[in-house]
Amino acid sequence: MKTQFKLSLLGTSLLVGAASLATPAFAQDQEQDQAASGDSTIVVTGSLISNPNIERAAPVNVTSSDEIDLLQSNVAEEILREIPGIVPSIGSAVNNGNGGNSFVNLRGLGSNRNVVLLDGTRLVPATLAGQFDLNNVPLALIERVEVLTGGSSTTYGADAISGVVNFITRQDFAGLEVTAASQITEQGDGHTVRFDVTTGANFDDGRGNVVLSVGYQQADPVYQGDRKIGQNTIGSFSGAGAGSGTAVPSRLTLPGSGTLQINPAGNALVGTYAPFNFSPDNIFQTPFERFNIFGAAKYEVTDGIEVYTRGLFSKNTVDTIIAPSGSFGIAVTIPLSNPFLPAGIRNQFCNAFDFNAAVAGTQPLTAAQCTAAATATSPTDPNYRTITTALFRRAVEAGPRISNYQNTVFDYKLGIRGGITDTIDFDVFGSYGQSDQVQTIKGYTLNSRFRQGLLATNPNTCLDTSNGCVPLNIFTPTEGGLTPAMVNFLVAESTVQTKTTLAQARATVSGDFGVASPFANDPISFAVGGEYRKYTAQQASDSLARSGDLGGAGGAAPNINGQYDVYEAIGELVIPVVQGKPFFEDLTIEAGIRYSDYTVDDPASPGYTTTTWKAGGSWTPVTGAKIRGFYARAVRAPNISELFSPVNTGLTSLTNDPCASINDAGQRFRAAPTGVVRDVCLAQGANAGNVDSINVPIAGQANATSGGNLALGAEKSNSYTIGAVFEPSFIPGFSMTIDYYNIKISGAITTPSPDDALDACFNAPSVNNPACTIIRRDPITGGLNGDPATTAGLFVGLSNLGRLATDGIDLTMNYRRDLGFADLALSFVGNWTNKSTFQSTPTSINRDCVGIFSVNCGSLQPEFQWTTRATLGFEGADVSLLWRHIDSFQYEFFNDGVAATPDLFTGVPLGYTNQENFNTIPSYDYFDITTRFDLMENLTVTLTVQNIFDKKPPLVGSEAGTTSFNSGNTFPSTYDALGRRFGVQARLRF
Repeated sequence: MKTQFKLSLLGTSLLVGAASLATPAFAQDQEQDQAASGDSTIVVTGSLISNPNIERAAPVNVTSSDEIDLLQSNVAEEILREIPGIVPSIGSAVNNGNGGNSFVNLRGLGSNRNVVLLDGTRLVPATLAGQFDLNNVPLALIERVEVLTGGSSTTYGADAISGVVNFITRQDFAGLEVTAASQITEQGDGHTVRFDVTTGANFDDGRGNVVLSVGYQQADPVYQGDRKIGQNTIGSFSGAGAGSGTAVPSRLTLPGSGTLQINPAGNALVGTYAPFNFSPDNIFQTPFERFNIFGAAKYEVTDGIEVYTRGLFSKNTVDTIIAPSGSFGIAVTIPLSNPFLPAGIRNQFCNAFDFNAAVAGTQPLTAAQCTAAATATSPTDPNYRTITTALFRRAVEAGPRISNYQNTVFDYKLGIRGGITDTIDFDVFGSYGQSDQVQTIKGYTLNSRFRQGLLATNPNTCLDTSNGCVPLNIFTPTEGGLTPAMVNFLVAESTVQTKTTLAQARATVSGDFGVASPFANDPISFAVGGEYRKYTAQQASDSLARSGDLGGAGGAAPNINGQYDVYEAIGELVIPVVQGKPFFEDLTIEAGIRYSDYTVDDPASPGYTTTTWKAGGSWTPVTGAKIRGFYARAVRAPNISELFSPVNTGLTSLTNDPCASINDAGQRFRAAPTGVVRDVCLAQGANAGNVDSINVPIAGQANATSGGNLALGAEKSNSYTIGAVFEPSFIPGFSMTIDYYNIKISGAITTPSPDDALDACFNAPSVNNPACTIIRRDPITGGLNGDPATTAGLFVGLSNLGRLATDGIDLTMNYRRDLGFADLALSFVGNWTNKSTFQSTPTSINRDCVGIFSVNCGSLQPEFQWTTRATLGFEGADVSLLWRHIDSFQYEFFNDGVAATPDLFTGVPLGYTNQENFNTIPSYDYFDITTRFDLMENLTVTLTVQNIFDKKPPLVGSEAGTTSFNSGNTFPSTYDALGRRFGVQARLRF
């Protein structure tokens, strides 16, 4: 006999057939064929339904396998990106800031505040922050994706503050399915391929099933320079050519003059005029290659007892490609007798630098002394002189910076389940997963080699001949000054290895008590259990990555090693209170509780306990109408990165430095600081020689220092949802759900935003304000960029002082009707976000980022967003149109009237002929069309055109948001930067 299990505690709620009411008849036929090959009937808390959104007290958004098929997605991240209420996270459209992974960000609360499951079970995370890499999801076997809103820690444990994403695989698959798919843009680039082979069989008279799926995916890069919007780096405030101050020709600092640039003739230092145009070298689509294997088996060893197992293996290769490396404002010492130093620049050095610190004031060299220093080739020569300056030189001769990520993941699960009595079941499983990433860093120059190669007094040898030193020529006005020999000396490879593991075990007993409420028919159900999880993570860097010697790497990659474990006890109840009564077709209440005991692996053995709970219910007054609501207390435990990362200086996004008065183009855009602000700038590390000519952060990036904190405790959240479900009998085939959600997080583990860190100082500037003196500037330039060893920049420490909150409404509608000549299927999934606020400390701004973009808000979160699909299903074919809507956005400081936060550019930007307003982004609408048809009895072909009207992305310049999400002068994770794309898929079934 076949045993059916009630797994209410695990929340899997597995379904039969199509998961969407709006699935066309053509797709229904395919799924019925698949279902016929095996017993796919699974009991779900006593009922069999077609959509979990209709049954649960907590709202669930469902994306069916049919919708996945119509989307023609290559990876799971692309599926989730289309669901309203999910904010784009790190993924294939993120270049600078992509660590070789793809994540999901529910409700804009952060990719570390949700849990990703496979068939109701956690998988090993890919990062030290505990995030699961969506690239490892076996798409070929996914039956549907369920997104559960709100605190779910009672059911799934810590981290499920914003919700849960559950990928559910097809059960009892039997047969053979081969799928091949390909996409390409209208420009002829961005080619992607996907190939999957899945086979399965039932055996021993249906007592067992085994399935194996093997897949391959590959994507080519799309360079930003291959699209008009990415051909120039455009200043968000100027509309002119912008980019990075680390450029060619080189920039160097002179006392009293600030940062200057070698003139086109190559014989003098003048005001900066030519920033480096880095956009064309970056990419809109990250290239990757992936192999994956997924296998599952189950066998009923005896009546009522089943052993099951699941194994997943994935190997991904991801390349991130960004503009060339170089010397990003590091301090270098140059002899006045350097063989490549032009005479004009040498004279400027002689006249500007202080060559006698023992005498007050600046003591330059005389003309005779300067001439003598030019020929003093030995440090022992009394005429030998050097100067120390900050060097900004892009090593374009070395080619792009490439980080090659080799990600290998395996996750294995083994369990046994069965019936204790006719109404009580048990389920016991254990699993172990391990993720290994090897990052190979290529094309990066070494800061130490720039310093060594400039200490030369002849063109053939350095003063320090170690490392095969080659003297460097950084004084040419055009690229080519660095010869191949120089490049070979400058460049080195480096590696960083990251390993994470997750070991977990869970045992549950669930069923019913055999008793019911006096007013109900269904018995009271329960679940109790225990769970154990152990996380370990480590980052091991080689000496180059660990030292911070890589030019433009964003800081050092320190060694990190940590672990923690948790023991938990769980209990849940489902009580049908009233059933089958007037105005009470059904009244059911639910409740659950989880107690967790955490131990952190530290000599002090810190630990803490948490208790999470939930309560909710649903009321069906009449058939076809239901009111539902849920309240939950959830927690998020600090992850290994937040606990164990050492203090380190990296990069953050910043466009406005109150001490800066010179932009990347060398133009003074405001007066130099005066009064108390000037005093503060000096107290932070600037000096009298540079404070009047400080440059804005290079390429919109500044140094920032942070680190882990073993004193961190768990975040706490309170969330509730209230909504209604309608299936009116007078509109056959129609269903609607509407739900209000509200999530508040206190004690949030956060760091201040860049503006928060500056506001804490400059809203009350004083040399005695600790928020001012903790900011540290480059002693040579006075700016917030520079060598991390000397320039800590902003301090953005981790604490439990943050608060986050969001609320909004989700609306789904489905309608299906037989038109006679075809089946019509309509679906609508929409979200209205009322607010999404973030406050890093009690004294910081409580910033609402809905409908706003800036460096403080990260990825874009619209107020309104919806996806609607219309499908006509014919005999053996269907046609489907998808409409995606994204609401408008506005720059955070637009029209605020504050001089310190100017508006973005309005006018005709570089490379364009029409007037643009960078301060606003209008609402966007994208349309995709898909058709499927049976070419043969077992062969289905799907053709897709995405972005059929070739809608261009909005133009906002390069400094309108954070580096990860504002790239190529737009926001490519939110808007389509590739243009119209064509896709074809063939699926063969036996």
